[in-house]
Amino acid sequence: QVQLVESGGGLVQAGDSLRLACAASGRTFSNYCMGWFRQAPGEEREFVATISWNGDTTYYADSVQGRFTISRDNAKNTAYLQMKSLNPEDTAVYYCAAVDTRSSIVTVTTRADEYDYWGQGTQVTVSS
Repeated sequence: QVQLVESGGGLVQAGDSLRLACAASGRTFSNYCMGWFRQAPGEEREFVATISWNGDTTYYADSVQGRFTISRDNAKNTAYLQMKSLNPEDTAVYYCAAVDTRSSIVTVTTRADEYDYWGQGTQVTVSS
């Protein structure tokens, strides 16, 4: 089992920045691809960003490309999502997720149904 705990959400104004953190425990963090997803009220959960186990590969949703940066520190068992130039459309609950990719040739995935572990989420609200 892997336990994931997100932090860093809050209420900010349009144009501001936030950094979310996802602290992992329970298993070897470096075995896992990490992803960030978000869900706005009344909307489906959507992919935001993903990073491979060693950080070499990242991938972003078009809506956040160039504004958000995903990273990880395997020594600290933590993944991050740096968010800049936030706008009200970024308002959502943000979730981190993990999937063990040791037995896969694919090192990142954008599909929520391929992640095995999820955090409880952290609210990000961007006011105009």
